[in-house]
Amino acid sequence: MRHKSNSLKQLALQKFRKNFWGVFSFYFIIFIGLVSVFAYAFAPDSSQYANQMHLAIHSKKPGFKVTMLTIPSQLKTNQSGFDKLFFGDKNADNEIPISEYKAENGVLTYKEYASDGLEGVEKTMNVSEFPNNSVDPYIKEKTFLFGTDKYGRDLLSRVLVGARISFFIGFVAVFISLVVGIFMGSIAGYFGGKVDALIMWVINVTWSIPTLLLVIAITLALGKGFLQVFIAVGLTMWVEVARVVRGQIISAKEMQYVTAARALGFNDYRIITKHILPNIMAPVIVISAANFAAAILIESGLSFLGIGAQPPMASWGAMIKDHYNYIILGKPYLAIIPGLCIMSLVMAFMLIGNALRDALDVKG
Repeated sequence: MRHKSNSLKQLALQKFRKNFWGVFSFYFIIFIGLVSVFAYAFAPDSSQYANQMHLAIHSKKPGFKVTMLTIPSQLKTNQSGFDKLFFGDKNADNEIPISEYKAENGVLTYKEYASDGLEGVEKTMNVSEFPNNSVDPYIKEKTFLFGTDKYGRDLLSRVLVGARISFFIGFVAVFISLVVGIFMGSIAGYFGGKVDALIMWVINVTWSIPTLLLVIAITLALGKGFLQVFIAVGLTMWVEVARVVRGQIISAKEMQYVTAARALGFNDYRIITKHILPNIMAPVIVISAANFAAAILIESGLSFLGIGAQPPMASWGAMIKDHYNYIILGKPYLAIIPGLCIMSLVMAFMLIGNALRDALDVKG
């Protein structure tokens, strides 16, 4: 029995490897996962939430370059390197876009950057305020590869940090949906009768409520916030898992191996967890991939409506909300870039779901 199971797993793995888009999507998801975990290590702006604002250079096109004066932060707190890597630099140095500067007699004179032909404000500061009394290391040309948003923040950094919410909400939501869905579906399918009727009534009531409205209701009940959105999305996605698990268990519990397990005196818990569930996980894995994509879309919709991740936290949906009106103002990339990120990640999960469906259909 174990040899046959291993053979089926190897056959499924071989079929999956032959699916180009499935393998490509798998590595793309791994790449996005690494980017989301180590976002602050990759982001040009490593401040917390990539929230370094430069209003003088707002809404600039991709590839925009400007001379940037970095003023070392006077506020120092004990923030570990681990904390900086995963949560951003809470004591980020202040950056000022400048158009020209000169350092003479221990005084730095610089003119702030001003766009649209305006004259920048001229300011001075003592060179002694810089470490080693040297200004040159703190004046460098900075390139914004994706341009800047309407607050002058680095769009590339916001996109990288925003990937964390969209990626991890899928994991948390799918985990919650699997725990609740498998539990409810297993009880309904295995015991049947009034228990099945009651659980199916709960499933049908939950199913009849539009997903977005249900998420909004749960979010408002739990309060706005990062974790609340994760829980709300997860609690609305368990019904699909429960229906699939219920249907699979109704078919599986009549199989001979279940009858043999009952004859050997095994209890219901062991029969469900050790014998039935391992044999019906293929469709559950496939629907989990689809739920992953759905969770990303729901979170983006909530952030667009303003009840998802709250500012200044970076989120792809919130970025589209902030800049969708720029589509008709000649700067569509501000909304298109995060939109393409959402589309590519959702498509990757749908493609890997299709590949898993084909690979796990070993009988075919």
